[in-house]
Amino acid sequence: MSKMQYAAGLALIACLAACTTPETRVRNGLMSAGLSKPIASCMADRMVDRLSYAQLDKLSRLDKLRKRNAGDISVNEFVKRTKALQDPEILGVVTSSGLVCAVK
Repeated sequence: MSKMQYAAGLALIACLAACTTPETRVRNGLMSAGLSKPIASCMADRMVDRLSYAQLDKLSRLDKLRKRNAGDISVNEFVKRTKALQDPEILGVVTSSGLVCAVK
């Protein structure tokens, strides 16, 4: 493999990695926490517009919300567990997003 092909391959990998949007990462995280795909997609769309990257990262590190099957947890349970972060803005966004998305 020439240096040019190697550089082109690295550039392609970097471009593909950049295609993963914050919304996609949040949606996948919510599904990993146990929310259903439709609810997770809806909530992710709202949350990325309302929370900072630092807040989204803080939410993703909530240990009690990892490695569950999609649909195993209710929005209400997710909101309750989010309270442990002690961040009123995160809790408000998660609560309002959950309510809006559950009603849709």
